[in-house]
Amino acid sequence: MIIKGKNYRTVWMEGKVVRMINQPLLPHRFEIVDLYDTIEVHDSIKNMIVRGAPAIGATAAYAMAQAALKYDGSDLAELKKDLRAAYDFLSKARPTAQDLFDGLDYVYNVIVSDRSIDKIKKKAIDLAEDYAENSIEACEKIGEYGSTLIKDGFRILTHCNAGALATVDYGTALAPIRTAHYAGKKIFVYADETRPRSQGSRLTAFELVSEGIPHAIIADNAAGYFMKRKEIDMVIVGSDRTAMNGDVCNKIGTYEKALLAYENKIPFYVAIPLTTIDRNCPNGEAIPIEERSDEEVLYAYGWNDSGKFERVRIAPEKSRGRNPAFDVTPAKYVTGLITPKGIIKANKKEIERLL
Repeated sequence: MIIKGKNYRTVWMEGKVVRMINQPLLPHRFEIVDLYDTIEVHDSIKNMIVRGAPAIGATAAYAMAQAALKYDGSDLAELKKDLRAAYDFLSKARPTAQDLFDGLDYVYNVIVSDRSIDKIKKKAIDLAEDYAENSIEACEKIGEYGSTLIKDGFRILTHCNAGALATVDYGTALAPIRTAHYAGKKIFVYADETRPRSQGSRLTAFELVSEGIPHAIIADNAAGYFMKRKEIDMVIVGSDRTAMNGDVCNKIGTYEKALLAYENKIPFYVAIPLTTIDRNCPNGEAIPIEERSDEEVLYAYGWNDSGKFERVRIAPEKSRGRNPAFDVTPAKYVTGLITPKGIIKANKKEIERLL
């Protein structure tokens, strides 16, 4: 993605340091965070400095490489013990994103069987870089296939951020929109604000501004209004975990948008890399739903007129909140899954054939 005239990835590695864009500061301040150990990487995922399933997966892969590179002893058994501890610790950062486990496994399952410390270190960084490159290629393919669905003049609704900032680059839900825009199609994007963390109004809008794509930020509960007025032609969202039957787990509020689209006969597509599919998950009921602190609901964050980043309480002092981070959209409401291998129906037969 181009930011201030320079091309950036969301997360990458330099030496033993994992580097990433500090997303909670966007869109008002651009900052790179340097992470020096597994604890810092774990916290960056948990606190959503990096977020989005594919970006979390790449971060996890880099973290396993970092754990290997930072070992300075000569005991192979001790190194493997450290790697297992790092794996277990990182796997608890965010429970819903399937790519977290995919990124960890991609590196750990290979290096743990090696018998040379030097080979483990080299192989770990090679695998992590390979994982990131594969993720970028998958997103490019999603963009190519998905853009064929977008006609000139289309008005597209998105929910949360599934752009380059949610991946290593290009994005999932935003990849078809980017590709269509590059092809010269005249499109317009409605970006749901996506409370409580406002990834749509902060991050999706930031990317759309950077790309020069016409758009408007709308309140989460305004989507039905525009659908009923026939001002939305299609919906594209991402997924944090996809079950084998085609049920899709994504940012809270996605299920509502799917129901609205279904009622108004508007196509509802989900853009996913194959890493998002959980082969061990039969349906959406089996997906663990992360519930985050109620402070995200009770407070709002932003920049005041003096340029200071602060939070303000928007609820009564004695009120408490509930804050599920995701919901599950049943497959029957999904028009199709946009994947790196093509567009398929959201059902078990099609997913098994794809895999």
